Amino acid sequence: MDRTQFIMVTAGILFVAFCLGWFAHWLVHRFTRVSQADMDQLERMSQELHEAEETRDQAITYLQQREAELTNQLTQTEAELSAAMDGLREARQEAEEMRVYVERIQQQG
Repeated sequence: MDRTQFIMVTAGILFVAFCLGWFAHWLVHRFTRVSQADMDQLERMSQELHEAEETRDQAITYLQQREAELTNQLTQTEAELSAAMDGLREARQEAEEMRVYVERIQQQG
């Protein structure tokens, strides 16, 4: 093989390598390209996710407030129940004392 043939074969190999590289680059670019429709869809999904997070935060805040209200109401109800039970206990004790007093008076009389 003389010098001219060597240069032609080398040039051919380099040209084929260039063509394969360009084709590979084109394929990679073709498959990794993001279209404007995809970007719009991603933007819309991002906005919807943001709105969903805000709604979730509002729901959590509402539930925390409601829980605090219900806990307060439960505490008040328990206090009222305790007071009512104390009053009932005193009323029963007074009724028992009155029964004993009435029985003593009936026995004396």
